[in-house]
Amino acid sequence: MQASKTAAAENQIAFAFMSDSDVRQPQSGMARAQTLNGGVHEAGFIPVIAAAIAAGALVLALVASPAGEPLLLTLMSVLAMVGLFALFGYAAGHIRVGERVRDDDLIRAFANNLDDGVLVTRRDGRPLYANKAMARLVGTTAAGEVNALEGLFAGDSKAAAAYFRLERAASRREPWREDIELAAAGQPTRLVRVANRPCTVPGQERDLGPMILWTISDVTAERARQASAVETLEAVLERMDSLPAGLMEVDSRGSVMRLNATFLRWLGLEPQSLSDRGLRLPDIVSPEGAELIANAAAAFYTHGQGVDLDVAIDKGARVPMRFFARRDPQGGLLVAAFRREASAADGEPGAAEIRFARFFQSAPFGIATIGADGRLMSTNAAFARMIPDGSAAIGSPAAPVLCRSADADTLATVKTAIKQALAGTVMTTPIDITVGAKNEFSLRLYLAPLTQAKDAREAAIVYLIDATEQKALEVKFAQSSKMEAVGKLAGGIAHDFNNVLTAIIGFSDLLLQTHRPTDPAHKDIMNIRSSATRAAGLVANLLAFSRRQTLQAEAVVLSDVLAENSNMLKTSLGEKIEIKTQTTRDLWHVKVDKTEIARVIVNLAVNARDAMPDGGTLTVSTRNVTERESQRLQHHGMVVGEYVLIEVSDTGSGMPREVMDKIFEPFFTTKGVGKGTGLGLATVYGIVKQSGGFIYPESTLGHGTTFRVYLPRYLPRHEDELVAQKTAKKERPQDLTGTGRVLLVEDEDIVRSFAVRALKRQGYEVLEASTGVEALEVMAQHGDKVDIVVSDVVMPEMDGPTLLKELRKKNPDLKIIFVSGYPHEAFETSLDKNEQFAFLPKPFSLPQLAAKVKEQLAR
Repeated sequence: MQASKTAAAENQIAFAFMSDSDVRQPQSGMARAQTLNGGVHEAGFIPVIAAAIAAGALVLALVASPAGEPLLLTLMSVLAMVGLFALFGYAAGHIRVGERVRDDDLIRAFANNLDDGVLVTRRDGRPLYANKAMARLVGTTAAGEVNALEGLFAGDSKAAAAYFRLERAASRREPWREDIELAAAGQPTRLVRVANRPCTVPGQERDLGPMILWTISDVTAERARQASAVETLEAVLERMDSLPAGLMEVDSRGSVMRLNATFLRWLGLEPQSLSDRGLRLPDIVSPEGAELIANAAAAFYTHGQGVDLDVAIDKGARVPMRFFARRDPQGGLLVAAFRREASAADGEPGAAEIRFARFFQSAPFGIATIGADGRLMSTNAAFARMIPDGSAAIGSPAAPVLCRSADADTLATVKTAIKQALAGTVMTTPIDITVGAKNEFSLRLYLAPLTQAKDAREAAIVYLIDATEQKALEVKFAQSSKMEAVGKLAGGIAHDFNNVLTAIIGFSDLLLQTHRPTDPAHKDIMNIRSSATRAAGLVANLLAFSRRQTLQAEAVVLSDVLAENSNMLKTSLGEKIEIKTQTTRDLWHVKVDKTEIARVIVNLAVNARDAMPDGGTLTVSTRNVTERESQRLQHHGMVVGEYVLIEVSDTGSGMPREVMDKIFEPFFTTKGVGKGTGLGLATVYGIVKQSGGFIYPESTLGHGTTFRVYLPRYLPRHEDELVAQKTAKKERPQDLTGTGRVLLVEDEDIVRSFAVRALKRQGYEVLEASTGVEALEVMAQHGDKVDIVVSDVVMPEMDGPTLLKELRKKNPDLKIIFVSGYPHEAFETSLDKNEQFAFLPKPFSLPQLAAKVKEQLAR
């Protein structure tokens, strides 16, 4: 039972193999022999013929009897109806008349007509099917069995080794292929390709198990054709090597695939350098020259024009060459180069042309000529470089190439200018255009007509000058000038306003000393002082923007600043915002005002919070920036050096370009009325700039904003500087009273009045002066009896620094405190380098004034 089941499964192999596009007809026993001999088994037809004869005799007996006439008529009627339906079915195509072909017979006939041998074996090597070609190759036994395949290769050691590799791959069920030479006695050597691969019959895996499909193909003629082609190619290449022109083949990726001997000799290269160095076309000519060659190839069949380029040959010499190129079907380049003698004398033919070609290609600005039809006729390397999208091909319309990314108005202007140039009109004013994927390059276009001749191909010439850097400088200068003007205005207003705030805060302090917290007026005075303090904060923002605030610079590590202000950040941002802090180890020192840098971080964080009303993530990170990395930002105006980077990123709504251009301007805000002063980012900008740093924003709508602050690295002169800085704690004296004679010099009467009263309340004897000249007169009257001078900086007739110089002439050890709304850096340059003085910024309160005076008297 099992044997018959297996035999039936074997007979189905042919149908299953047809799905694998292979022809295989498994047989067993006698059936296999019949398959190989092509015979047909007819014993099954004898019972059918005997039954047909008996049925015919019965019908004739019935017809011959007298009672058979009605039966005959009925039978004829039925046959007539059947015949009629058969005719209609045949006419409609539903009935076919012909011999029915069995699928296995069709497959067997197809396989036996193949020139390649096909063999199907079990995994252990037992054959299941072989077509006639395979039987002829390996032979058969007397019983019709196919000989083992290994016998075909047993007579040669190399062939046997190859067959062994095939058998080993078959045992691992891995596809394998070998080319094996067969040498038969008295016959020429043949080359056959033997391949095997695993195969199965769906649904019969259990009965048949895994099988192997073997194929043998005679590839002798194919190999002979290949050898002939190689010989022909070698002959062609040998002739190419002897040509006086350089020939080169470049693939679609720009890699040089082949150079003839002439070109190799010109370049001073060895043949193996192609494989060793991985030579590319831009290694032979400049990248712009490579683009020109590619552009010339695009117009080879229409213009046939060459490209003149200087090529660096052996020992660094540069020689002019003319290149012709065309594209191959795979997208590569076939290039021919003709060497032209650069040392041709002026009188020799072609000398002027060579000289002009070298000037044309080496020009630092773009040059192109335009034909009478408005198309590009020639371009130099700089022109190809300035059109970055590679569209500057010879034969292309000039106007669309120049204005590919420009607006319609610019395109119309350029078209009009080209028409005028072609008509002979000289263009006196240039046209500014932008190119690039993001319009990031600015070009200045000049057009001029060429001398018209009847046979002239070139009618106009185009000059392109790269104005990108100039445009950026113009924008930067305009922005800088505007910011400088606003800064001076803000600084002047802040200075005058500080005097008013000093008086308000000072007199509030005096009133608070005479009013207890239980007094009804105490709360009103506190409100006045609080409002004045808030106004002082706004003035400080203006001064920060104008870079005129006082900074207490010290060497700090930004990771420490972040750690100290982490709680303030959390409080400022709220619970909806997730804060991520990323700091690197061994962060460099920077010399900044810790308070102001913390203010920068908080302002940027608050600005990010407003961009994430529904919550989000704020990331604050710091890292070191090397000098090499800073070179990438040099085009933004950043000085090359070592920096420490603070990066503040949010996942908010982002900003459009028109908003990005104004974010650092004072009083510019996108918030509603009463919801922002517009000084937050202006303050950040001022603090960063005053600290010697740079700030660059980057924003994408819908994806968030990133601010990058670069602060210059500070190298402490010695370790003691950092130790002293950490241990020095300026403790404010609790007892603000003191004794001594103070000369107060202030041109603002209201500020002087407050300061005099404040110091007298603390126990000091106070002398007053409204100008520097008056202060000298007071000093002349009291001689050496003045212990300290408190002076304003900006005063009429004589300013504070000048007053100090005059006082030092008679009293070199006199102590002085300068008070001003400007930072001390604004005036200390007018003093001697080693001059000692103290500084108190305006606005100041009563305790601050008293503490500063007592601190200086105690020194």
